[in-house]
Amino acid sequence: MKPKEEKESKRRLRTSYITTVVSITLVLFMLGIMGLLVLNAKKLSDYVRENIGFSIILKNEVKEPDVLRLQKIIDAKDFVKSTKHITKQEAAEELQKDLGENFIEFIGHNPLPVSIDVKLIAAYSNNDSIRLIEKDLKDFPQIKEVWYQPSLVHLVNKNINKISLILLGFSFLLLLISIVLINNTIRLSVYAKRFIINTMRLVGATKYFIRGPFLRTSILHGFFAGIFANGMLMTVLYFLAEEFPEMGFFADLYVISILTGGIIIIGILISFFSTFFAVNKYLRISSDKLYI
Repeated sequence: MKPKEEKESKRRLRTSYITTVVSITLVLFMLGIMGLLVLNAKKLSDYVRENIGFSIILKNEVKEPDVLRLQKIIDAKDFVKSTKHITKQEAAEELQKDLGENFIEFIGHNPLPVSIDVKLIAAYSNNDSIRLIEKDLKDFPQIKEVWYQPSLVHLVNKNINKISLILLGFSFLLLLISIVLINNTIRLSVYAKRFIINTMRLVGATKYFIRGPFLRTSILHGFFAGIFANGMLMTVLYFLAEEFPEMGFFADLYVISILTGGIIIIGILISFFSTFFAVNKYLRISSDKLYI
C-alpha cells in the first residue's frame, strides 16, 4: 500500500472510531439523564411534595412572643419539615410585590394577619393528613384558621403518580431506542469493514481470530463512550448543584456510583454484543452478497 493510501486508510479508520464513540457517548448520556431521574424519582417526588404546605392564620391579639412560642411547638411536630413566621409587615410587602402597588396607602392600614407558613414532610402532603393536622392545630387558641388549597394538593399528588408511571415507561422505551441506535452505529462501522472480514475468512482465519480485534475494539469503544458520557453527566450535575442547591439529593454518591458504573457496563455490553452479531453476519455471508 502506498504511503498516501495508507495515511488515508488510517484517517478513515480513526474517523470511524471517533464517530462510533461519539454516537455511543451521546446515547449513553441521554440514558444517563433518564437513569438519574429514575434513580432519584422518590427523592424528586418527595421534594415536590415537601413544597406543599399550609398557612396558619393567627388571631390579631396574639403577641410576638406567643407567636414564636407557638412556632417552636409546631416545629416539633412529626409532620413538619419547616416553618416560617410571616409578620404583618412581611405579608404586606409580599402582597405589594404581587399587586405591583401600595395597597396600604389606598385603604389606610395593614389588614393582613400574622401567620406561620408550614411545609410538610412528604408522607403528610396529602389532603387526608392535612385535614387531621388542621383538626389538631385548631385546638390552639392562638390559631384563627388553617388555610390550604385541597384541589392543589390533590392535583400535585395525582400528577406525581402519573409522572412516575410515564417516567418508568419512557425509561424502558429510551433503553430500547439506545440499544437500536448503538447497534445501528456499530453495524454501519462493521459494514465498512466487510471486505476485510471476507478477505481474512478466505485466507483461512478462524472466526475467533477474525472476531477478536473487533470485539476488543468494541469493548474499548463502549468503555470510553461510558467515560465521556459520565463526564457530561457530571457536568450537568455540577451546574444543577450550582443553580438549584436545594436539589442536592441528585449528588448522592451512592446513586451516582451505581449510575456511572451502570452507564459504562451498558456501553460495553451493547457495543460488544452489537459488534459480535454484526461481525457474525459477515462471517456467514457469501462473497457475492457483500456488494448488496
